Amino acid sequence: MTLVEKGRVALNVSVEEWMGQALKEAPIREAPLTAEVVLATKKISLPHRDPADTFLAATALVFGLTLVTSDVRLLSVKGLPSLANR
Repeated sequence: MTLVEKGRVALNVSVEEWMGQALKEAPIREAPLTAEVVLATKKISLPHRDPADTFLAATALVFGLTLVTSDVRLLSVKGLPSLANR
């Protein structure tokens, strides 16, 4: 939503419509923000101080997920399972 508001991503429909359609078409589940994820953020060392990226990395680690990203800073984090989306 932030990327749409900043003009970095353009959609032909509202964010709400896009999310609804994407969740119907993609077999994904949401990972909740739990106390374990919050505590894991203290164990994450990122090369930058973006709190959203810290939560993404901690969530991937806690739930044993692979983080799919095009952010080279996240791709360079040792011990963080990631896949380049380019």
